[in-house]
Amino acid sequence: MTDVHTTHPAPGVLSRVFGTGQDGEGHEQVVLCHDRTSGLKAIIAVHSTALGPALGGTRFFPYGTEEEALQDALNLSRGMSYKNALAGLDLGGGKAVIIGDPDKDKNEAMLRAYGRFVESLRGRYITACDVGTYVQDMDVVARETSHVTGRSPEHGGAGDSSILTAFGVFQGMRASARARWGQPTLRGRRVGVSGVGKVGHYLVGHLVADGATVVVTDVSEAAVNRVRAAHPEVEVVADTAALLSSALDVYAPCALGGALTDDTVAALGAAGTAVVCGAANNQLAHPGVEKDLADRGILYAPDYLVNSGGVIQVADEIEGFNFDRAKNKATKIFDTTLEIFTRAAADGVPPAVAADRLAEKRMREISALRSVLLPAARRS
Repeated sequence: MTDVHTTHPAPGVLSRVFGTGQDGEGHEQVVLCHDRTSGLKAIIAVHSTALGPALGGTRFFPYGTEEEALQDALNLSRGMSYKNALAGLDLGGGKAVIIGDPDKDKNEAMLRAYGRFVESLRGRYITACDVGTYVQDMDVVARETSHVTGRSPEHGGAGDSSILTAFGVFQGMRASARARWGQPTLRGRRVGVSGVGKVGHYLVGHLVADGATVVVTDVSEAAVNRVRAAHPEVEVVADTAALLSSALDVYAPCALGGALTDDTVAALGAAGTAVVCGAANNQLAHPGVEKDLADRGILYAPDYLVNSGGVIQVADEIEGFNFDRAKNKATKIFDTTLEIFTRAAADGVPPAVAADRLAEKRMREISALRSVLLPAARRS
């Protein structure tokens, strides 16, 4: 039996969904999904369709509580609205989370049940891969819905979106180096990468090729061993605390969100780190962290700007995937990052604020354009 509940998550959280909370940012739709046969418990959050259908990946994660899962879906979907806007895509922002351990709980029945929930939204939400889901999973989801991207090349898809996610982060890092040191290269710089899984290990490859000294850490021994096998010159430290204290020029958080806490920023400042630029979503643990970074002289490249290469890749699939075309679009992350730094300096605000303003401006302008009623075609 399958249950669907739309826009009624739970008592006490409605203010965050409908926009009466502190950030004032409401969501258009939140769907709680429960398929009793497969055991699926999922949440689909559509933050905005101002620019078009909401596009965002599906995170499969063993959340401690449903409240925690809901909060993650709300935060991630909002971030997707801003990410897609800054990337210049005609797509809104959405995100889905599946509650469970992907290594133990994931199965075909669950993924197909999830696909039916996506299909029930009739194109308002387009899904893709995220933490805990992979190209092969999207192929299974696609057996129940056409509103899915990030499929395998064998099925006409874009394949692993981590490739262009890492490429985009590298472009953002090059732009950060240009803004901080005058040259768009990491050659001779010491870069710390926290998390070398899906995206991080590709990023390490770009950095090594560019001449950077790379230090990494990850909770997964297998992930670390894969990086060591490909790049034996990379240094490995025990944990993120050790990484933060190891005299980095650039810190790249590439694991889960909330990496930039008050304590983390203090450690980065004490170690003399100059730039933060990484692939993780929602890196700022709470409002005000972006100002703390700026006050300490640390240049922060907004996460949803620099990690947009993946969504650019899967969005290209909607029209029939062409890797070179998608890579060309992802290359522009370099220019957009420089533009954000320029706007931030001119307005006297942190880059995260400048990025928000630019994204919101595009959403307002396109939304207003869509509200103009075009005349019907004349009949002959």
